[in-house]
Amino acid sequence: MKRPWNIVNPAIYSLVTYDDKDNLNMNICSYVSAVSLKPKIYSIAVDYSTKTYENLNLNSLVVLQLLSKSHLKIIRKLGKTSGYFFNKENYLRSKEMLENWKKKTVLKDTCALLELKKMNEINIEGDHAIFTFSVLKYKTLSEGGILTFKDLIDNKIIL
Repeated sequence: MKRPWNIVNPAIYSLVTYDDKDNLNMNICSYVSAVSLKPKIYSIAVDYSTKTYENLNLNSLVVLQLLSKSHLKIIRKLGKTSGYFFNKENYLRSKEMLENWKKKTVLKDTCALLELKKMNEINIEGDHAIFTFSVLKYKTLSEGGILTFKDLIDNKIIL
């Protein structure tokens, strides 16, 4: 039997963050939750050892991308390859998978996009920090074909 945290089927997201030279990085996030509607606030857990975590300490504006099943082919590059050693933006450009939204570079074929502003960081004993973000802008592009945790398991990407 699976562990309790592996039997739920959350949506899979990617967070676009920027370094001090405005170079972008993208990761994979499954620990994402809307925690307030008025005002709209999200919480996202980010691994301390990642380029995403470093970038969040440099810049407060990010884009949260709700991924679609069409992104299965890039999950390993976004989630299992470190932005410290691999230029994800160059990779995605070579695959013609990027477009612009609100003057930000994002993945094509996402289900939704949210421009977020970092509010707080909560450091906990564990491998992830919890960040809270206010929602500045958002757009729903599709309500179908959302990539989920189960899709990653079924395609032998995780577990």
